[in-house]
Amino acid sequence: MLILIIGSSKGIGFEMVKLFSQNPSNLIIAVSRNIDSLNKLVKEKNTHSILPIKSDITNPLQIKKIFKIIKGLNLPLDILINNAGQIVNKPFENITNKDLQSVYQTNVFGPFMLIQILLPLMNLKNKSHILNISSMGGFQGSSKFAGLSAYSSSKGALSILSECLAEEFKTKNISINCLALGAVQTEMLNLAFPGYKALLNSKQMAKFICHFALTGHEYFNGKIIPVSSSNP
Repeated sequence: MLILIIGSSKGIGFEMVKLFSQNPSNLIIAVSRNIDSLNKLVKEKNTHSILPIKSDITNPLQIKKIFKIIKGLNLPLDILINNAGQIVNKPFENITNKDLQSVYQTNVFGPFMLIQILLPLMNLKNKSHILNISSMGGFQGSSKFAGLSAYSSSKGALSILSECLAEEFKTKNISINCLALGAVQTEMLNLAFPGYKALLNSKQMAKFICHFALTGHEYFNGKIIPVSSSNP
């Protein structure tokens, strides 16, 4: 099974790479802006099941690089997990255009362009699963928090994009779902809520996401699913 994970060098993404690589029949394409931790993992495990790619999905040229590498493998893409995320924690009136562009480039525009270019490589025979990782901050009706307007609104956009694409892809044998995560003990949580201690850690959430990525598309399509024991 060919699995592409975006945002895979730390936190939940890194734990997903480790979990998926326990199955020797999987090939995990692990994409991140910094792949030092991934290269170290490959060396420690002495494995060929993880292929780290240094790439920034906000750069269209680097998205093309991901496409060329996967196409060169001559394998259909079974699972795409858009896990990359960027956060700005500032009062609304202090958020600059640069802040807003940066958050939306990573959380919305990058996944949009990546899905678009990878469509021809998806496994249409056995059904591919595109899984977008959103946030409870972008889930309608959930608690919202001051300082997170850019981040939460971008994750809301990613959630609705998932619903739209599920409709467009329903005749292509591709399922797309979105998991809206609650509080998980990660670096991003520390930026949003300094000092807060979450009930779940990265490994626990990664275990759930991996299982859902493998099986969720048999039961769900076009769903925004809250995965939260606390928010925050």
